[in-house]
Amino acid sequence: MYYFLSNLSFIEVSMTSSAVPKMLANLLSEKKTISFGGCFSQLYFYFSPAATEFILFAIMSYDRYVAICNPLRYPTIMTERVCGQLLRGAWVGGMVLILPLVVLKVAELRDFVVSVLLLLGSLALTVFSYACIILTILQIPSAQGRQKTFATCASHFTVVSLGFGISICIYVRPPQMNPGHLIKILSVLSSIVTPLLIPFIFSLRNQQMKEAWENALHNCLGMAEEARKP
Repeated sequence: MYYFLSNLSFIEVSMTSSAVPKMLANLLSEKKTISFGGCFSQLYFYFSPAATEFILFAIMSYDRYVAICNPLRYPTIMTERVCGQLLRGAWVGGMVLILPLVVLKVAELRDFVVSVLLLLGSLALTVFSYACIILTILQIPSAQGRQKTFATCASHFTVVSLGFGISICIYVRPPQMNPGHLIKILSVLSSIVTPLLIPFIFSLRNQQMKEAWENALHNCLGMAEEARKP
């Protein structure tokens, strides 16, 4: 799982680094233009990791499926060699799937079809994996056992729901539907806010991180109470 998380972290850094600098430059400058080469580079180095990310979500869902539904066979199924092949496939798939959108002058309908195939295809694999996981969890007799088992995939489930939910609202819609400002807000959430939240979501599984967050929150509340005193 941590092998996949390291790649997910690299993807988030790549996406943010390709979009945020130009956005900040436009906010500080009166000249809000971009060259053709700059536009091409920004599109490719943002959407290619984004496409890889959705494929990686499906792979991580399969990893959780094997870990929960076939725990005894997990070391023999998810070997380092298999994980490497899955990651290489995700990166190659992301690079290939995004090429028609940034290289060719495709119609909006074809853009919509590619988005549907990428998002809903990886979402279907993710939903199937989690359906099997939920069925397995429901068969556990004790409530504590069910809670402990679900906790192993709760962080990934939260990240997947956030990523797929926002992206489907942005990209998987007919060209005639253009909510305007809502799409801009969702785009900012997808490109800036979500990558910032993902490390915190996954770190909440760590007990030391939980204690650090609780101590920080306690200190902030204490400082706020001290500031209110006359």
